Amino acid sequence: MDTRTRHLPAEERRAATVDAVIELAATRDPGEITTTVIAQHMGVTQGALFRHFPTKDAILEAVMGWVADRLLARVDRAAASAPSATAALEAVFKAHTGFVAEHPGVPRMIFGELQRSGSTATKRMVATLLRHYGERLRALLETGCRDGEFRPDLDIGAAATLFLGSVQGLVIQALFAGDVQAILRDAPRVFSIYLRGISRG
Repeated sequence: MDTRTRHLPAEERRAATVDAVIELAATRDPGEITTTVIAQHMGVTQGALFRHFPTKDAILEAVMGWVADRLLARVDRAAASAPSATAALEAVFKAHTGFVAEHPGVPRMIFGELQRSGSTATKRMVATLLRHYGERLRALLETGCRDGEFRPDLDIGAAATLFLGSVQGLVIQALFAGDVQAILRDAPRVFSIYLRGISRG
Protein backbone atom coordinates (compact mmCIF):
# COMPACT_ATOMS: atom_id res chain seq x y z
CA MET A 1 0.00 0.00 0.00
CA ASP A 2 1.11 3.58 -0.59
CA THR A 3 3.45 4.91 2.11
CA ARG A 4 1.16 7.93 2.46
CA THR A 5 -0.95 5.75 4.77
CA ARG A 6 1.68 6.49 7.44
CA HIS A 7 0.34 10.02 7.79
CA LEU A 8 -3.43 9.54 7.55
CA PRO A 9 -5.87 11.01 10.11
CA ALA A 10 -7.49 8.51 12.50
CA GLU A 11 -10.71 7.83 10.56
CA GLU A 12 -8.87 7.51 7.28
CA ARG A 13 -6.33 5.19 8.91
CA ARG A 14 -9.17 2.99 10.17
CA ALA A 15 -10.73 2.92 6.69
CA ALA A 16 -7.35 2.15 5.13
CA THR A 17 -6.91 -0.74 7.56
CA VAL A 18 -10.26 -2.21 6.55
CA ASP A 19 -9.31 -1.88 2.87
CA ALA A 20 -5.98 -3.57 3.56
CA VAL A 21 -7.60 -6.57 5.26
CA ILE A 22 -10.08 -7.04 2.41
CA GLU A 23 -7.28 -6.79 -0.14
CA LEU A 24 -5.17 -9.32 1.75
CA ALA A 25 -8.08 -11.74 2.19
CA ALA A 26 -8.58 -11.86 -1.58
CA THR A 27 -5.30 -13.75 -2.02
CA ARG A 28 -4.37 -15.12 1.41
CA ASP A 29 -5.83 -17.48 3.96
CA PRO A 30 -7.72 -15.13 6.31
CA GLY A 31 -6.39 -17.13 9.26
CA GLU A 32 -2.86 -16.10 8.29
CA ILE A 33 -3.64 -12.37 8.21
CA THR A 34 -2.00 -11.23 11.43
CA THR A 35 -1.62 -7.68 12.65
CA THR A 36 2.01 -7.92 11.56
CA VAL A 37 0.95 -8.79 8.01
CA ILE A 38 -1.63 -6.00 7.97
CA ALA A 39 0.88 -3.43 9.21
CA GLN A 40 3.49 -4.52 6.67
CA HIS A 41 0.92 -4.32 3.86
CA MET A 42 0.05 -0.79 4.91
CA GLY A 43 3.65 0.29 5.43
CA VAL A 44 3.14 1.14 9.11
CA THR A 45 4.24 -0.31 12.44
CA GLN A 46 2.08 -2.59 14.58
CA GLY A 47 2.15 0.15 17.19
CA ALA A 48 0.55 2.57 14.73
CA LEU A 49 -2.11 -0.03 13.97
CA PHE A 50 -2.90 -0.63 17.63
CA ARG A 51 -3.42 3.06 18.20
CA HIS A 52 -6.62 2.70 16.16
CA PHE A 53 -7.58 -0.91 16.88
CA PRO A 54 -6.82 -2.50 20.27
CA THR A 55 -6.98 -6.07 18.94
CA LYS A 56 -7.18 -8.06 15.72
CA ASP A 57 -10.80 -8.90 16.58
CA ALA A 58 -11.54 -5.18 16.65
CA ILE A 59 -10.16 -4.95 13.11
CA LEU A 60 -12.37 -7.86 12.00
CA GLU A 61 -15.40 -6.17 13.56
CA ALA A 62 -14.63 -2.99 11.61
CA VAL A 63 -14.33 -5.02 8.42
CA MET A 64 -17.72 -6.67 9.02
CA GLY A 65 -19.26 -3.29 9.79
CA TRP A 66 -17.94 -2.03 6.45
CA VAL A 67 -19.31 -5.09 4.63
CA ALA A 68 -22.75 -4.80 6.22
CA ASP A 69 -23.05 -1.08 5.49
CA ARG A 70 -21.86 -1.34 1.87
CA LEU A 71 -23.72 -4.51 0.92
CA LEU A 72 -27.06 -3.48 2.40
CA ALA A 73 -26.77 0.00 0.88
CA ARG A 74 -26.10 -1.54 -2.52
CA VAL A 75 -29.01 -3.94 -2.15
CA ASP A 76 -31.34 -1.13 -1.10
CA ARG A 77 -30.34 1.04 -4.08
CA ALA A 78 -30.86 -1.87 -6.47
CA ALA A 79 -34.31 -2.69 -5.11
CA ALA A 80 -35.45 0.93 -4.95
CA SER A 81 -34.82 1.53 -8.66
CA ALA A 82 -36.76 -1.56 -9.82
CA PRO A 83 -40.35 -1.26 -11.16
CA SER A 84 -41.60 -4.58 -9.76
CA ALA A 85 -40.83 -7.21 -7.16
CA THR A 86 -39.45 -9.53 -9.83
CA ALA A 87 -37.17 -6.83 -11.19
CA ALA A 88 -36.14 -5.88 -7.65
CA LEU A 89 -35.14 -9.44 -6.77
CA GLU A 90 -33.10 -9.70 -9.97
CA ALA A 91 -31.44 -6.34 -9.28
CA VAL A 92 -30.60 -7.42 -5.73
CA PHE A 93 -29.16 -10.71 -7.00
CA LYS A 94 -26.97 -8.84 -9.48
CA ALA A 95 -25.96 -6.27 -6.86
CA HIS A 96 -24.93 -8.95 -4.38
CA THR A 97 -22.98 -11.06 -6.85
CA GLY A 98 -21.36 -7.93 -8.24
CA PHE A 99 -20.29 -6.87 -4.75
CA VAL A 100 -18.63 -10.24 -4.17
CA ALA A 101 -16.88 -10.16 -7.55
CA GLU A 102 -15.46 -6.74 -6.65
CA HIS A 103 -14.45 -7.81 -3.14
CA PRO A 104 -13.55 -11.53 -3.19
CA GLY A 105 -11.79 -11.18 0.15
CA VAL A 106 -15.12 -10.60 1.88
CA PRO A 107 -16.63 -14.11 1.55
CA ARG A 108 -13.25 -15.67 2.29
CA MET A 109 -13.16 -13.76 5.56
CA ILE A 110 -16.75 -14.61 6.45
CA PHE A 111 -16.30 -18.31 5.73
CA GLY A 112 -13.06 -18.29 7.71
CA GLU A 113 -14.70 -16.56 10.66
CA LEU A 114 -17.62 -19.00 10.70
CA GLN A 115 -15.17 -21.86 11.17
CA ARG A 116 -13.98 -20.43 14.50
CA SER A 117 -15.44 -22.17 17.53
CA GLY A 118 -17.68 -20.33 19.94
CA SER A 119 -19.47 -17.03 19.66
CA THR A 120 -17.54 -13.96 18.53
CA ALA A 121 -18.54 -10.38 17.91
CA THR A 122 -17.77 -10.86 14.22
CA LYS A 123 -20.03 -13.92 14.02
CA ARG A 124 -22.81 -11.99 15.68
CA MET A 125 -22.35 -9.18 13.16
CA VAL A 126 -22.63 -11.68 10.30
CA ALA A 127 -25.83 -13.04 11.86
CA THR A 128 -27.23 -9.52 12.11
CA LEU A 129 -26.33 -8.81 8.49
CA LEU A 130 -28.10 -11.99 7.35
CA ARG A 131 -31.16 -11.13 9.43
CA HIS A 132 -31.44 -7.64 7.94
CA TYR A 133 -30.84 -8.98 4.45
CA GLY A 134 -33.48 -11.66 4.98
CA GLU A 135 -36.01 -9.06 6.10
CA ARG A 136 -35.49 -7.18 2.85
CA LEU A 137 -35.91 -10.33 0.80
CA ARG A 138 -39.07 -11.37 2.61
CA ALA A 139 -40.59 -7.92 2.06
CA LEU A 140 -39.90 -8.15 -1.68
CA LEU A 141 -41.29 -11.67 -1.88
CA GLU A 142 -44.43 -10.68 0.02
CA THR A 143 -44.93 -7.74 -2.35
CA GLY A 144 -44.55 -10.05 -5.34
CA CYS A 145 -47.15 -12.43 -3.92
CA ARG A 146 -49.61 -9.59 -3.29
CA ASP A 147 -49.09 -8.25 -6.80
CA GLY A 148 -49.63 -11.65 -8.38
CA GLU A 149 -46.05 -12.03 -9.66
CA PHE A 150 -45.18 -14.97 -7.42
CA ARG A 151 -47.01 -18.13 -6.45
CA PRO A 152 -49.83 -17.46 -3.96
CA ASP A 153 -48.74 -20.47 -1.89
CA LEU A 154 -45.07 -19.43 -1.86
CA ASP A 155 -43.17 -20.28 1.31
CA ILE A 156 -41.66 -16.83 1.90
CA GLY A 157 -39.07 -17.97 4.43
CA ALA A 158 -37.85 -20.84 2.27
CA ALA A 159 -37.73 -18.61 -0.81
CA ALA A 160 -35.58 -16.06 1.03
CA THR A 161 -33.27 -18.81 2.27
CA LEU A 162 -32.95 -20.26 -1.24
CA PHE A 163 -32.12 -16.82 -2.65
CA LEU A 164 -29.23 -16.40 -0.24
CA GLY A 165 -28.20 -20.01 -0.71
CA SER A 166 -28.02 -19.50 -4.47
CA VAL A 167 -25.66 -16.56 -4.05
CA GLN A 168 -23.56 -18.43 -1.53
CA GLY A 169 -23.37 -21.47 -3.82
CA LEU A 170 -22.09 -19.31 -6.68
CA VAL A 171 -19.51 -17.76 -4.39
CA ILE A 172 -18.23 -21.08 -3.03
CA GLN A 173 -17.89 -22.63 -6.48
CA ALA A 174 -16.11 -19.56 -7.88
CA LEU A 175 -13.67 -19.41 -4.96
CA PHE A 176 -13.01 -23.14 -5.20
CA ALA A 177 -12.30 -22.81 -8.93
CA GLY A 178 -10.13 -19.74 -8.37
CA ASP A 179 -12.26 -17.78 -10.85
CA VAL A 180 -14.16 -14.98 -9.14
CA GLN A 181 -15.59 -13.69 -12.42
CA ALA A 182 -17.47 -16.98 -12.78
CA ILE A 183 -19.92 -15.53 -10.26
CA LEU A 184 -20.97 -12.88 -12.77
CA ARG A 185 -21.09 -15.30 -15.67
CA ASP A 186 -23.24 -17.85 -13.87
CA ALA A 187 -25.50 -15.53 -11.88
CA PRO A 188 -28.08 -14.81 -14.64
CA ARG A 189 -28.67 -18.52 -15.34
CA VAL A 190 -28.95 -19.38 -11.65
CA PHE A 191 -31.39 -16.54 -11.00
CA SER A 192 -33.49 -17.61 -13.98
CA ILE A 193 -33.97 -21.06 -12.46
CA TYR A 194 -34.73 -19.53 -9.06
CA LEU A 195 -37.32 -17.20 -10.57
CA ARG A 196 -39.09 -20.03 -12.39
CA GLY A 197 -39.51 -21.79 -9.06
CA ILE A 198 -41.25 -18.88 -7.32
CA SER A 199 -43.16 -17.28 -10.19
CA ARG A 200 -46.89 -17.70 -10.67
CA GLY A 201 -47.50 -20.37 -13.26
